[in-house]
Amino acid sequence: MVRIGIDIGGTGIQMGVVDDAGHILTRSAVTTRTDIPFSEQIAVMANCCKDMLKEGNYSLLDVASIGAGVPGVGDAKTGEVVLCTNLGWHHVPFREEFRKHLDKPIFVDNDANVAALAESVAGVSAGTFSSVFITLGTGVGSGIILGGRIWSGAHGAGGELGHAILELDGEPCSCGNHGCLERYCSATAIIRMAREQIGRHPESAIMQACQGDPAKINAKIIIDAARDADPLAVKVFRRYVTCLGQAIANVCNILDPEVIVLGGGVSKAGAFLLDAVREEYVKYILFKDLEHARVELARLGPDAGIIGAAMLSSANPG
Repeated sequence: MVRIGIDIGGTGIQMGVVDDAGHILTRSAVTTRTDIPFSEQIAVMANCCKDMLKEGNYSLLDVASIGAGVPGVGDAKTGEVVLCTNLGWHHVPFREEFRKHLDKPIFVDNDANVAALAESVAGVSAGTFSSVFITLGTGVGSGIILGGRIWSGAHGAGGELGHAILELDGEPCSCGNHGCLERYCSATAIIRMAREQIGRHPESAIMQACQGDPAKINAKIIIDAARDADPLAVKVFRRYVTCLGQAIANVCNILDPEVIVLGGGVSKAGAFLLDAVREEYVKYILFKDLEHARVELARLGPDAGIIGAAMLSSANPG
């Protein structure tokens, strides 16, 4: 038997046929449409799944289940997408609508949960009982895996590490609170930190790399400059790593997982980021004499969305 995984993004929807080991056997994609009704977008996705199965020489009888990861809130129990801002979905019956086209068990969950699941099945945290995936992108997402299952709390709102408060009355967040962790640990955060200082340091390699236009600064520019020992970039990078190290230590002090997995755009800094974070976070661990979580880089990259979604049938309680 095989499973279908669907990774719903803001601009594109990737899908694949996946085996039980997490290998993608065949794949396809459609464009995300915000100009058509929800039911029509589901029909487009379902038809693409049918075409993908046909091209891969699979029949519907070969499919055990279908899973989808959404950039928003998905109710794993009811199959409803509670909120998906990018697509304009609000309390839409994803499972019910999809089964009109493909009558198979349908599962839906948040995209960070899906990526966490993928890494625990076929990635860097495979074989562990407990892991926490943290994605460092425009925002900060996270997913908690316990015993091969996604843990999203009693009401489906768990695992939102990006909106834990890191600094009282700190930077305003798009969620309406102040001091949220994603305002200090995301790619957006490190860019903000650099822009706040760059005016006083026109000699910085950061300014040279962005051709004198702070609007062109991105996380890669900052990290590359820090790697080359530019003083301002090093200062910004160290501040970023301190915040991320404290965030990871908080996770360890609360959950004590076996592995912390770092994904997302910032994680592409590789060993330069990983080594710094590994050294930093242990400063804030409560029980320093005990073994604590390994911090690793995600391995699956963009395939995590498809793989994790395909595995949702075995990873949701109930």
